[in-house]
Amino acid sequence: MAAIDWSENFEKYKGLWVAMKRDQKTVVASGETAKEVLQEARKKGLPSPILFRVPTEIVPYIGGAF
Repeated sequence: MAAIDWSENFEKYKGLWVAMKRDQKTVVASGETAKEVLQEARKKGLPSPILFRVPTEIVPYIGGAF
């Protein structure tokens, strides 16, 4: 699986919940709560979107479980 560059969307959606299509790139709804985002995505015809809360800052991560 190739990495997905979310840097352009980060500024637009930071701190918000987003609902995405299965391509993990296309945002169909965004908002303050997962519930409202899920409801909006379903209204737009996406019954099972990927829900993700965009972090407020980008923090590097190196490693795995200990």
